[in-house]
Amino acid sequence: MVKQERARRTREKVLDAAAEEFAVQGYSRATLNAVAARTGMTKGALYGHFASKEVLACALLAQSHEVWEEMLLTRNAPGVTARTALETLVLDLARRLKADVRLRAAMRLATDCPSLTRGLPDVSKDVRRDLVGLVRRAQQEGGMPPRPPELVAQLLLTAMHGALHVSFGPAGCTDAAAWESVWQLLLDALAGDPRSLSDGQAAEGSAHT
Repeated sequence: MVKQERARRTREKVLDAAAEEFAVQGYSRATLNAVAARTGMTKGALYGHFASKEVLACALLAQSHEVWEEMLLTRNAPGVTARTALETLVLDLARRLKADVRLRAAMRLATDCPSLTRGLPDVSKDVRRDLVGLVRRAQQEGGMPPRPPELVAQLLLTAMHGALHVSFGPAGCTDAAAWESVWQLLLDALAGDPRSLSDGQAAEGSAHT
């Protein structure tokens, strides 16, 4: 039992190290040597847990699919409007992409190396498909204007990827509350909510005072 627990902890450590490497380098530039160096293991010891870089990448992709399905299930519940489900899901995904290196790595792997997803769930396509579906439902319910759902989903995903590389606040300090305000402003604007305009004008006015 102790040996099994030690092996499980080592496997999790390797997955975290691989995710860090894939998130920064992408699939083609990542190496098992670099992953081993991040864990302090030898390459031979790493092979005892994962036979190849591809196996490591596939493990992260499969795990990220489960994470996304859980996120979708808990927010797209009966009785919840599609707009509310979309807003909470987008905010949660934006937070997780900042904090969860495994999910961040999986999204990059699915985008940069589509061949890896053959026979596996493609989390990037899953996220895009489900966002499109929620936008379409929100439009049908009258919660959003009739813009092309695919373009709305693409804008949200583009903003998420961009947010990973932008610091908010003075001296590069991140401010979770400020980021949520920015996301809410974008979501309100996409929904045609007049509050987005008035809030944006108020923020601009306060910045000049």
